[in-house]
Amino acid sequence: MRLPMPNPADTVILSASEGSRYRARHPNPRSFASLRMTCVMMLTVGALISVAFASEEVPAPPQSKPIAIVGATVHPVSGPDIEQATLIFENGKITAVGKDLSIPSSAERIDATGKQIYPGLFDATSDLGLVEVSAVRATRDVSEAGSVNPNARPQVAVNPDSEMIPIARANGVLLTGVAPEGGVLSGSMAAIQLDGWTWEDMTLRAPVAIVMNWPNMSPIQAWWMQDSAKKQLEKRDEALRNMRQIFDDARAYQASKKANTSPTSRPSYDARWEAMIPLLEGKVPLIVRADEMQQIESAVAFAAREKVKLIIEGGYDAENCANLLKAHDVPVIVGAIQRLPMRRGDDYEDPATLPARLAKAGVKFCISGKNNATMIRNLPYHAAAAVAAGLAHDDGIKSITLWPAEILGVADRVGSIEVGKDATIIVTDGDPLQTPTHVEQAFIQGRKIDLNDRQQRLWHKYDEKYKQAAPTTNATP
Repeated sequence: MRLPMPNPADTVILSASEGSRYRARHPNPRSFASLRMTCVMMLTVGALISVAFASEEVPAPPQSKPIAIVGATVHPVSGPDIEQATLIFENGKITAVGKDLSIPSSAERIDATGKQIYPGLFDATSDLGLVEVSAVRATRDVSEAGSVNPNARPQVAVNPDSEMIPIARANGVLLTGVAPEGGVLSGSMAAIQLDGWTWEDMTLRAPVAIVMNWPNMSPIQAWWMQDSAKKQLEKRDEALRNMRQIFDDARAYQASKKANTSPTSRPSYDARWEAMIPLLEGKVPLIVRADEMQQIESAVAFAAREKVKLIIEGGYDAENCANLLKAHDVPVIVGAIQRLPMRRGDDYEDPATLPARLAKAGVKFCISGKNNATMIRNLPYHAAAAVAAGLAHDDGIKSITLWPAEILGVADRVGSIEVGKDATIIVTDGDPLQTPTHVEQAFIQGRKIDLNDRQQRLWHKYDEKYKQAAPTTNATP
């Protein structure tokens, strides 16, 4: 496209007042509008170029022969560690784990002496694959229009070519619960594994839950809140009424389907209420995003009234509701550990000590990251911060492996190293909660994963730059 050029004597500026003067000096009103539109298009295209290309890592082919990893210390998580062990898997499933095992003659033998084997790390909730660059709207596909979308299926929107996926895998994160955002009922959650050509390849199980955002129960007094306390309470009450109405409508739809078996008398198909039926039947839980004590108490009461299974996500005040959560068997997906306290008067370590306090209180929990695709790689360090603040080390490992799998209902497939489960594992040179540790190998359903990523490629590129520059550092400019 050829851009309209202003008079060289004129100054090219962006302010509204000078823009008006520019248009006054140029009788063609389309020139300025065309220039402005072209600039916007160029900026947008420039932002998209960086994310338009697929990641270079190629999804792994299916496991073609048995693999035996020998000599490593295996951490099953569900049981005691096994030193100098052998782990055998075939057709994507673990077939044997222990010491002095008979290895099939056709197996590929991998010597891992001195290494550690753990289950693949599992972030219970994230937007990985739904967001590439937060500032670029075209790369964000994390929410639907409207406020009631239980039928939204985030797994179908996951981008298998996201650059964030290899980065997460390189630090041992092989599984995540991908969840939508926004509205009252955001949609369903799916458990996905971080390798595959398509979203169907990546989906481990879906749905594993329906996600709901709980309203604030008390008025907020902050500079950014424009509504009065009275207005906030009115909106809260309206939101709670709408929530009850949503479930009443879904139950009415369910009852109508059961009562009218004839195709001609059944109610018109409604994708929203169809998606609610597994929740109403107790097949999947309701995940409620709530941090404050009043929110958590209200959500538990609501779930009891509706007779649905409940999971709290966030749970900043969950310790204060420990007895209530235990009485109703409600687990907590603890939000980011490496974060600021929620209130000005809170101890600065409160986010980090929450998992230890929940463990002491007997509340089942797991640890998630920041629900941010770019930060999912730091999942083990959230658990590490919790361990440093008092959580037992074994519980820290379980909080990012077995416990999220149990809470999301996929522990029959992943989360621990046991015969019959998927061979979704990592081989490391140390404790994954320690930052110096490297993930040396990873397998998802027995497939050996490429652990390269964009960040490593850039590191090697610029490492080479400085190697090339080293001999000329003393040269005269």
